[in-house]
Amino acid sequence: MTSLTITRAYQHFFDTHPNGTLALTGGVLNAVGDIVAQVSQNTLPEDQQRRPGWDAARTLRFFCFGFGISPLLGRWNVVLERRFPLCRRRSHKVNLGALSKRVAADQLLMAPFGVSDYGLRLPVLCIDTPYHQLVLFIGCMGAMEGRDLAQIRERYSDMYTTALLANWKVWPMAQLVNFRYIPLPYRIPFQSTCGVFWTLYLSLLNAKEGEKQELEIAIRHAH
Repeated sequence: MTSLTITRAYQHFFDTHPNGTLALTGGVLNAVGDIVAQVSQNTLPEDQQRRPGWDAARTLRFFCFGFGISPLLGRWNVVLERRFPLCRRRSHKVNLGALSKRVAADQLLMAPFGVSDYGLRLPVLCIDTPYHQLVLFIGCMGAMEGRDLAQIRERYSDMYTTALLANWKVWPMAQLVNFRYIPLPYRIPFQSTCGVFWTLYLSLLNAKEGEKQELEIAIRHAH
């Protein structure tokens, strides 16, 4: 009964305030992913002194990223829905070709953009897949952490290929299920729920890279 009430409430707010609903949902689920990552980081080390505790600012950065990108993801889903309809007129049969094109477009066919942008000055239609979210993620997180351009460039070089290969192992199948079975209003929440685990991975990867850069800065200052 409670889940039905939540579903109806979500549908109501999506119908009346779609962008705000998607932004808040994406932000909260992104923050949850980072909290899970921080709990993991604080639980795994055997050395008590290596456990840094909860970093609220880091969680806030993840919330802001999810809050900002989720409405754009919603627009992208509408584009895919119109461009590749799954059911032909007067037919309830799913067009597997259109489904495959949706997944391919989501993963591969967005217009490429220059590495010099680092995700900070991108056209709307260039940031709505996990592939392009990754570039945006690295750039935005670096900027929100106060990194300079050289550090963001280094982080991009160190993180991008590793995370992209991981992305291709996870998201094509997740998006196949999403586009095939999930109604349009619920695709971003579904994607964000799957994204909790993706955010866990990115958060750990980003934190590891951040620790590496902090160590390099400390060594330079020591000399």
